[in-house]
Order: sequence, then structure tokens, then C-alpha cells
Amino acid sequence: MVKKSLNNPVYFEEIVYRISLLTENTQKRWGRMSVSQMLKHCDFVLQIALRKIELPELNFFISAIGIVTKIEMQIFNNGIPRNMPTFQKLIINFECDFDESKTNLLNTLKDFRTASENKDLPDRHRLFGKMTEKDWGFLEYKHLDHHLKQFNV
Repeated sequence: MVKKSLNNPVYFEEIVYRISLLTENTQKRWGRMSVSQMLKHCDFVLQIALRKIELPELNFFISAIGIVTKIEMQIFNNGIPRNMPTFQKLIINFECDFDESKTNLLNTLKDFRTASENKDLPDRHRLFGKMTEKDWGFLEYKHLDHHLKQFNV
């Protein structure tokens, strides 16, 4: 079972290519976000790993669910279910410029790759707990893959 990760140059380039296939008119298969909003959302999620966005503290119960979810995804290599709840800070419910959102996401992806190569990613995540470079690459790939599938790429 292949566990794809942004740490692997092949899968990193796969994600970049899939993003390049998106247009302003790409239709979603599910969810509320437009393609521009999805790109900005994915950019914001990557910015957590770059310490540019900080998530709020969570209670023990929610943290425990997050840690179990991370372990389950790693064991079974499963994806993210549709319409999952997300942090308020990461919800994009305003109009976004498509080209700007796409460019920003691609730039943040490059910054993520550099931080990962330099071993400069955080060792904790508010939801998923203790994190390694491997965890970040795997979970960020899964998140991007989920949303790219949402837009059929």
C-alpha cells in the first residue's frame, strides 16, 4: 500500500500538476466551497505547518479524536470523509480571486516543501498532537488530495 506524501518529489509534483488543471470554472462534486475558496482553504491549512496560522486550543475530547484519526489514517491509508467539520479560522465563506488563490497555494506548497526539507515543521498540531516531518507530508497530501478530488482532478 503506497502512502503518498508531499515529502516525496513524485507526489509533490503530482499535487502541483493537479492544481494546474483547475480553472475558475471547475465544478465541484460536493461541498459548499467554490474552486477559488477551496484553493484559499488549502493554502490556509498548509500555513499551519509554516506557523503562519495558529489554531485555537482544543479540549481533551476533541484532541483525542484528532490523534486517533491521525493514527487511523496512517494505518489504513484512508482519506478524509466528505463534509468534515473544520476550524472556524480555515472556513472560507467569502469570494476569492481564482488566480491569486491558485498562485498563493502553489507558493505556500513550495514553502512547505522547503520547511520540510530543512526539518523546520512544528512538532505538534492542535488537532493531531505530536507530529513528525513524515506525518506532516502524509496528512497535508491527504488533505490536498481530498479537495482536488472534490473538484474532480
